[in-house]
Amino acid sequence: MLDKTIYKQIFKASFNAPIDVEFWDGEQVSYGSGEPIAKIILHEVIPIKDIMSHASLTFGEAYMDGKIEIQGDLQHLVKTVYSSKDSFLNNSKFSKLIPKHAHTEKISKTDVQSHYDIGNDFYEMWLDPTMTYSCAYFASEDDSLEDAQWNKVRHILNKLHTKPGETLLDIGCGWGTLMFTAAKEYNLEATGVTLSQEQYDFVTNKIEAEGLQDRVHVYLKDYRELEQTYDHVTSVGMFEHVGKENLEEYFEQVKNRLVDNGTALIHGITGQHDGAGVDAWINKYIFPGGYIPNIAENIGHIMKSSMQIDDVEPLRRHYQKTLEIWTENFHHVSEEVISKYGERFYRMWDLYLQACAASFESGNIDVVQYLLTKGASGAKLPMTRSYIYNADIAHSVK
Repeated sequence: MLDKTIYKQIFKASFNAPIDVEFWDGEQVSYGSGEPIAKIILHEVIPIKDIMSHASLTFGEAYMDGKIEIQGDLQHLVKTVYSSKDSFLNNSKFSKLIPKHAHTEKISKTDVQSHYDIGNDFYEMWLDPTMTYSCAYFASEDDSLEDAQWNKVRHILNKLHTKPGETLLDIGCGWGTLMFTAAKEYNLEATGVTLSQEQYDFVTNKIEAEGLQDRVHVYLKDYRELEQTYDHVTSVGMFEHVGKENLEEYFEQVKNRLVDNGTALIHGITGQHDGAGVDAWINKYIFPGGYIPNIAENIGHIMKSSMQIDDVEPLRRHYQKTLEIWTENFHHVSEEVISKYGERFYRMWDLYLQACAASFESGNIDVVQYLLTKGASGAKLPMTRSYIYNADIAHSVK
């Protein structure tokens, strides 16, 4: 059968670790030598033309629909695909151009709401109590996820070298952990913007509950609508969602929101190699309009905006560990998720979390913090990085 012959060629090229494959007719084939890390079971034929068009989308949908079953370590399996240069995820003959996704203010709002407005109760099932949905910072291998998320927020604020009474804007503020920490621990006046109605409502209610109306402000609007300037700008996990065509405008907006010599800390998923920057399956099912720029793209846009770089810190291993803990948490509430959202939804999110962990583990993607100044680099920063680590210790990031 021609389909099976091509499948065998694909599998032979796609894994750098031993695996077993069971085909739809019961035939079993082993690839590599040694104890297999996983077994792939194909319950039915998936058209080769679909795989050749968009391998990631086709295999992702097949897994969601139960046409493919994985027994064993899913994260390790996906990691081997990313690590094999001839795999269906890396070989150009298995990919085609993904249609461009517009990022008008209206479309961006729809994209964000399709992801974050599933409902706060969904994220509460498996995020830590801070409700932080971005890479944590593990100052110690023994840190809990909650401790590591507090570490991340404080590490960001410490890099900015803030002073009491200054102002801070958080672009894409999520559920507000960074803003509330800035206000309560660093005595800043913090403002956040989000396009998620669920996040806006959550933050608004928390501001009122904690009596912080004079120190924390949140707006349900596109960051491009802002006009005020601030002493500091933060943006965590945001630029991945503005689209390739809007990255230049994004960094220009960061600059325009800063006072002269103000500092910005931009934290986001970044490639350290040339690549497409888009995954068809994630773009369709998890976050429409997503694009992961590489580090050269970001630095080019930073330079074009006339901001200057003070520090760059990659945190790849931190995001891998964050995702692994999220996956473990997600598995612990599997019955609840399936009951509320269905088996297909559960399989979709399980694949998303484990595939992302594998992507970080393999080095396919990274996450990077860019410390920037609107003006000459380090204009208002101490001479060495030691101020960051001293502040980390003072704020219990250790």
